[in-house]
Amino acid sequence: MPPAAQILIAAIAALHLNILWFEMFAWESRGPKIFRSFPKDLFAPTKVMAANQGLYNGFLAAGLIWSLIAPEPMARPLASFFLGCVLVAGLFGALTASRRILYVQALPAALGLAAVWFL
Repeated sequence: MPPAAQILIAAIAALHLNILWFEMFAWESRGPKIFRSFPKDLFAPTKVMAANQGLYNGFLAAGLIWSLIAPEPMARPLASFFLGCVLVAGLFGALTASRRILYVQALPAALGLAAVWFL
């Protein structure tokens, strides 16, 4: 896989590990600073839901890391699958939660896919 693709994949994996940490362990402390339009009184009651979402982000990061260490015949299909999952999640999040997710999650995934297939 091209080095540029590997760098993008590593950065996206790091982003998703950060999301895992935030949603699983810092939802109530960091959440109100990140999701300013979400009512502050709902962070505590949604803590378990956010932790569940964080776990899923961890699985995305794990898959992306796997694609970086997998042997070459498997690396591109793994990267494509997990970047595709991130892209779909980012598009859905942008449509349903915050347009900012389009730029933070979906765009990097699309760039990663392009790097995997066209560089």
